[in-house]
Parts: sequence; C-alpha cells; structure tokens
Amino acid sequence: MHDLKSIRDNPDGFDAGLKRRGLAPRAAEILELDGRRRAAQTAFQEMQARRNEASKQIGALKKGGGDASALMDEVASLKERIPAVEEEDRALGVQIEDILTSIPNLPAEDVPDGPDEEHNVELRRWGTPKSFDFTPLDHDAIGAKLGLMDFDGAAKLSGARFVVLKGQLARLQRAIGQFMLDLQTNDHGYTEIDPPLMVKDGAAFGTGQLPKFGEDLFKTNTGHWLIPTAEVPLTNLLGDEIVDEKALPIRMTALTPCFRSEAGAAGKDTRGMIRQHQFHKVEMVSIAHPDASDAEHERMTQCAETVLQKLGLAYRVIVLCTGDMGFSSRKTYDIEVWLPGQQRFREISSCSNCGDFQARRMKARFKAEGEKGTRFVHTLNGSGLAVGRTLIAVMENYQRADGSIAVPEVLRPYMGGLEAIG
Repeated sequence: MHDLKSIRDNPDGFDAGLKRRGLAPRAAEILELDGRRRAAQTAFQEMQARRNEASKQIGALKKGGGDASALMDEVASLKERIPAVEEEDRALGVQIEDILTSIPNLPAEDVPDGPDEEHNVELRRWGTPKSFDFTPLDHDAIGAKLGLMDFDGAAKLSGARFVVLKGQLARLQRAIGQFMLDLQTNDHGYTEIDPPLMVKDGAAFGTGQLPKFGEDLFKTNTGHWLIPTAEVPLTNLLGDEIVDEKALPIRMTALTPCFRSEAGAAGKDTRGMIRQHQFHKVEMVSIAHPDASDAEHERMTQCAETVLQKLGLAYRVIVLCTGDMGFSSRKTYDIEVWLPGQQRFREISSCSNCGDFQARRMKARFKAEGEKGTRFVHTLNGSGLAVGRTLIAVMENYQRADGSIAVPEVLRPYMGGLEAIG
C-alpha cells in the first residue's frame, strides 16, 4: 500500500515508479479523488459546526422568547444533507483505497529496468556446475528408477502437480528441511516459529496476496486461505503492533508445507517436482528498521546462499528487473541452482525487501526513542530454501552412474549416517 501524502508531495515521482513497472500513470486519478474527498470532509466539518452553532442559537432565542423557526429549518436541512456528505466521504475513501491496494510496490532506484526475466542481471556465481562421465538424468527419472518417487500414485490421490516420496527419499527431504532449519536458527540467529497453515483474509491482504491474487491460493470452505508461503503468517505476527526500536531487527524462520494453485502456470514444468501444488519450504522473515533494511536484505540473501554452499551446489545470484519483481517487492534477489538433468539454472530462493509496503497494509510500526509518533517498519522475506527444489538439486548433482544418490556430507547426521541412497 502506498502513502497518499507522498503521492500528493511528489506525483511525478510516483508515476515514474509506475512507468518503470510498465504501468500507466495513476497519480492524477488518485489526487482527483483525494481532492474530492478532502472537499467532502471539509464540507462535513463545516456543516457539523454550523449545525452545532445554530442549535445553540435556537436555545438562546427560545430562552428569550424569540422566533427560532428559521434556524430550526436550517438545522433540519443540515441534518438531512450531512449523511449524504458522509457517504460521499466514505465512498471516495473506498475508491482511493481500492486503487492504492491494487498498485504494486515501486522499485528501488538501483533495480535494473526491463519488461521481463530476460532483463534480469546476474550478480555473481558460486561453484562450478558438476560434470559427469555419463549422461545425467532428471530427478524424476532418478526417483522412478529407485522406486522412491511416485507421480502416478499421487495423481490417483490428488491429481496433477503432486508427488509421493517413499523410503530414504522421503527421509532425505525431511533431512534437508531439518538441516536448513538448524542452520538458520543456530548459525544465523533466526527464531523458529511453528505458525498456522491457514489464515484469514486480513493476513493474506497484509502481505499482498489479496485482493489481487486470490486465484493463486487455495481457499477452504471455512473462509480460510492455505498459506502459499510462511511469509504470510510470520510477517503478519507484527500486524497492528507497535514494537520498540531496540527490538529490531526481528528475525523469524519456519519450515512449513506451502500450497499454491499455480493458476498462471498451465503447461509449465508439468513433469517432475519443480512446480507443485504442495511443497515444503524454510522461510526467513525479517522485520527491520528502515535505515537498516538494505543491509538486512544482503544478509538474508547470504543466509540463503550458505545453504547451497554447505551442500556443495553451484548457483548464481541475479537481481530481478522492474518487470519481473513480485507485487510487494521493491527489490528482489533470486538464487538459481544448477540442475545437471536440465542443464540450466533454476530458481531455488527469492529474497525480497518490501520496504514499508506490507507494513502499511498491516499497520506494523515501531516507536523510535525520543520521537513522539511511530514509523512503519520494513519487512523482508526469503526462502532459505525451498525444500523440494533442494531435494531435486541434490538428486541431480549427487547422482551416480549406477542410479544411486550420494548423500551430501552435511546431511548424513540427519540420515543416520547413510552415505548413499540406492
């Protein structure tokens, strides 16, 4: 959500930010509605004041035996007209809010301009893509040969974009999630949270999924939404809260199932586990001071990178261009891991700084020492990492010619010392 005052102060800057997002200017439309609403508010205040003044005059006239009929008619007229002005104020407020809540966050100044993913900019690489003396297989072929990855059984139960993992492959996925959670809590200082997997409308609105992207979510018959990421419940824990400046940053992490309808992904990644309706993910959320959020963004991204480094998986970091960023983000780094079976890098984490965009929607604030008022916090979120996609990366990078999978050394303690699957 955007600050109406900043649009009044700098409408050209607001429209320039929208243009970088590939959107039409909206400042004039917003300010025209805002002007009408402020006029309605002024009229309401003046009418209220006049009604109060006239009522006092009526009392004085009656007390002195004078004729108050004209004033009484005026008060009656004002009483009839005031509700219409109140309704105009309310309706214009709704119109303005509907517009503001539908407009994405404006990009940070250093975000590269561009209409789509082809204009994202690679920042760095780590590791060397693994080479094999045999033709590496996709993860789904590896899993099928081992008899531990069952898409047909999942389809029988639930339809497309689900999978059943069995035996040591199911254990490997659990091990990956536990390893990530331990790393983010023990080494990186995030507090583990076990949040609800269903949220109300207000929470989905706070992080920006509603009202625009409801079709991407699953909704229950109780009116709850299944979380698409733990970002939603973790960030909203600060909703309608005022925290002390000294408490910042607040760092939280959670390992949860995530649920996405993939409404806009028809025909994409139909094979394998890359794009599922249900998957596990370790999420990191930071609630930061506005002056420190850029540094926190770099730190969070490094926390995600460390997972891949410890697993020995080659990756690259890119900064998303203005046309490829998510709705709530002002700047996003994507981490893409090398998949030998596909011979390409694929996204495994997105780390975003949302500035005060989400905080305004959920009214998350902090009180600075020595200041009378409050300020909005900055919110950040990132995958640390997507567990299913990390499983894919481990399977493809640690596959052997005989069809087995070597277990990365850092995961062996979570696997009872097992060195290979198959």
